Amino acid sequence: MAVKQASAEGLARYQDDRFGMFVHWGLYSLIGASEWVMFHRRMTTSSYEALALDFAPSRFDAEEFVRTAVDAGQRYITITSRHHDGFSMYDTGLSDYKVTRTRFARDPIAELAEACGRHDVRLGFYVSLVDWHHPAYRETLRARSGLAWSDYVGFLHGQVRELCTNYGAIAEFWLDGYWPVSWPWLRFPNWCAPSGDFKLEELLHLIHTLQPDAVVMNNSHSTPGPGEDVQGYEGDVPGENTNLDLNGTPPMREALETCQTLTSEGYGFQKHNHHYRSPSELVTTLVRAASLGANLLLNVGPTAEGEITAPARDRLAQLGAWLRTNGEGIYGTRAGTLTLSDGTSDPPAISGVVSTRSAQAGSHYVHILDGAAPTAILIDLPPGQHAESARAILLRDEDELPLEVLGDGDSLRLTVPSERRDGLATTIRVDVM
Repeated sequence: MAVKQASAEGLARYQDDRFGMFVHWGLYSLIGASEWVMFHRRMTTSSYEALALDFAPSRFDAEEFVRTAVDAGQRYITITSRHHDGFSMYDTGLSDYKVTRTRFARDPIAELAEACGRHDVRLGFYVSLVDWHHPAYRETLRARSGLAWSDYVGFLHGQVRELCTNYGAIAEFWLDGYWPVSWPWLRFPNWCAPSGDFKLEELLHLIHTLQPDAVVMNNSHSTPGPGEDVQGYEGDVPGENTNLDLNGTPPMREALETCQTLTSEGYGFQKHNHHYRSPSELVTTLVRAASLGANLLLNVGPTAEGEITAPARDRLAQLGAWLRTNGEGIYGTRAGTLTLSDGTSDPPAISGVVSTRSAQAGSHYVHILDGAAPTAILIDLPPGQHAESARAILLRDEDELPLEVLGDGDSLRLTVPSERRDGLATTIRVDVM
């Protein structure tokens, strides 16, 4: 079977969006010790199920949730429909182990879909292939239930069909849990390793048939396969490999994504983790990702009450403020093609300066991330581009900066005095004529 891919229009819009909100929310939020707490504490299914009796997020407000994303400049929201714990955060017709059977008795994803529609924010879904609760996934649970592996595969595909058909146009399907197949040493055999084929290509074909504009990102930490549109890097920007050696596969897709956390560890709410990354670090991560052709999917872990924490809202608001001034250099851009240097390094190199390029207008954007970067930045243009003249515009105030054409039009020298730089990151548009 020839597996479909996302439409060209859907893939381009995803790349244009560049910045999204990742949401990890479920029963684990009640414990406040990460989304893997059921496994970390080796909890029984019955003891973990009991958490559903207390799930009543009275402060959840989908409108406020989406407004937070809008104010942050995030153009899509990808939320956990079901994590490894097996609890469905939407009104699935395939299980009673779901949010609408709790005291909350509402479908938060349906409410988010409506709010996203009002604010032109797109909705995406995290879907776990692993399921510690389903009676047909783990061998020990199949022995009790009498079910077969095929029963789980039918459930998995059925849930994806529900998500494709019940919540409008979808931006992204973010699949997790294929790593026990692609990374055998991370199998945790009795908990995570599948007992058969997920029929992944059929699953991706289903998504692309029902949601032709939706992109698929499979968090496999390996070479992307047929039907996978986006290559993901968890905790690293492309080219880095600092997170548990997960990200050693070089980029093999035009569309890339890095998912990162606002806090120092974990995705689900952790009540004892009060260390939030600084606005400067977050802006730098966003800009570096864009310069490499990658989206940033920045995670929030709502509380058991359904709220995004105040420090998270504060960081997101500061990102949004920076983007309102400098977003032209992020949205609708692709990986930078300029060679930047300090004029003294061989081969050319410079610390704390990167670039992006407009996918449509042809402009380049130079981003200064480090206050220690030199005042003069040497720019070598990409093959096929030569400058008769050029202009440099500081996005912060639309003022022109000194820009000199060098080397018969093959190079430029940009001068950005220290007093013209921003506190978080300085973005300059370079137009070559």
